[in-house]
Amino acid sequence: MTAFLTSLVFVVLAEMGDKTQLLAMAFATRYCWRTVMWGVFAATILNHLFAVVVGSYLTYFIPMNYIQLAAAASFIIFGLWTIRGDELNGEDKACKRTPFWTVAIAFFIAEMGDKTQLATVALAAQFNAIIPVWLGTTTGMMVADGIGIIIGIVLGKRIPERAVKWFAAIVFIGFGLFGLYEYLPGQYLTPATITGTIAILLLLIYLIARMGGDTTKLPPKLSPEE
Repeated sequence: MTAFLTSLVFVVLAEMGDKTQLLAMAFATRYCWRTVMWGVFAATILNHLFAVVVGSYLTYFIPMNYIQLAAAASFIIFGLWTIRGDELNGEDKACKRTPFWTVAIAFFIAEMGDKTQLATVALAAQFNAIIPVWLGTTTGMMVADGIGIIIGIVLGKRIPERAVKWFAAIVFIGFGLFGLYEYLPGQYLTPATITGTIAILLLLIYLIARMGGDTTKLPPKLSPEE
């Protein structure tokens, strides 16, 4: 249950302002919301099954302590990635098939290498469990993209997301720092290394926020013919 709930919460946070959530908003302005939800579900089920299998089998080749450290570091990266934000780069017009297949294929492609897929790999490796993490991350994607679909239907226009994005980023970075503190050997946890790490992280947050922190946008409303 812990693996399921943790996976659900982390993927919901990772998906806030992510490219695939923006994709859900874009498709919701064009297609029936049920079609979009089924397309997202089909793509997520397959994509995240692949991710959890990869993550679980890592434990056969890499010591668990190293995997836990890598997972903690990856959560910090996810937080920085969230601050940077995402934009749609034509994925919402990627194919001209029926609505269900258009949504499913576009989502599957957009999710490959995305931070929610990488978070799924990290969570499966950390908990060494396939089914709970798979169900948790899939549910998290449906919750987050369901929010995106509602926004796309009800609002259909640009809205500010900075508060949501920064909240998600802070939670990710906080969990990552806690994980590093818990799993790093004691000889590395000196006042100098802790202070230096925090200073470097604050500098990275500042630079990323300056360079790309305001790039997350909801897509403009699409006409039915597009």
